[in-house]
Amino acid sequence: MSSQLLKKLGKYGGLLGSIVVCQAVGGLGGIWTAKDVREWYPTLEKPSFNPPNWLFGPVWSLLYALMGASAWLTWRHADERAVKHAALQLFSIQFALNSLWSFIFFRLHSPRWAFFEIVMLWGAIGMTLVAIWKINRLAGMLFLPYLLWTSFAVLLNFRIWRLNPEQH
Repeated sequence: MSSQLLKKLGKYGGLLGSIVVCQAVGGLGGIWTAKDVREWYPTLEKPSFNPPNWLFGPVWSLLYALMGASAWLTWRHADERAVKHAALQLFSIQFALNSLWSFIFFRLHSPRWAFFEIVMLWGAIGMTLVAIWKINRLAGMLFLPYLLWTSFAVLLNFRIWRLNPEQH
């Protein structure tokens, strides 16, 4: 390998690693819920604005890549260690809540409890966005589509819950 390539890998290896970690966590969620997405989810009544199933995979893949890049920029640009730690701790909390939502909605078949959980997730994403934005505006802009998609998901989750009251 050339020294120039090694320099670039050193500079951007963290970016690649951050994106890979986010994609892997998202992929695990997909593995955990794949059966329920295929077998249970199609049985639910959904609102007219429900996106086609094929759209969710590409959207989440893009969002996880943007989240990974946002986390990397946050890590790289925070001047104070405490500020960096707080922002990345919020990032970790919202990421855990993201995974928990999939488990509650799909594995537990509970749109109702998933709705309450996604409202907490939305708040955690908002707090994370504010913390990240203060550190690096580009990182904040990369995180913004996730907040917007989750805002839509809150509405979608609510409507699915209300259309399927028999689901716990």
